[in-house]
Amino acid sequence: MPVADEIYHKLTDAFTPDRLEVVNDSHRHAGHAGDDGTGETHFNVILRAPAFAPMGRVQRHRAVHAALGPDLIARIHALALDIG
Repeated sequence: MPVADEIYHKLTDAFTPDRLEVVNDSHRHAGHAGDDGTGETHFNVILRAPAFAPMGRVQRHRAVHAALGPDLIARIHALALDIG
């Protein structure tokens, strides 16, 4: 399964979002640090979910990282998060 799909499914399961966009931006970073040649290393995520309402910015980021899990996080070089 592509990494973008894994991210999408894990975040959907964890947060039941109102809005979720996962964009693979790896092609824009080809040849840069962190590019391992797979084309699946750099991602942008827009995530809106009621679960984030009582959380601060750091708590939201920690919650997303926890939902993705250490194995998936280890395979991603860059993860830009727009969470609300």
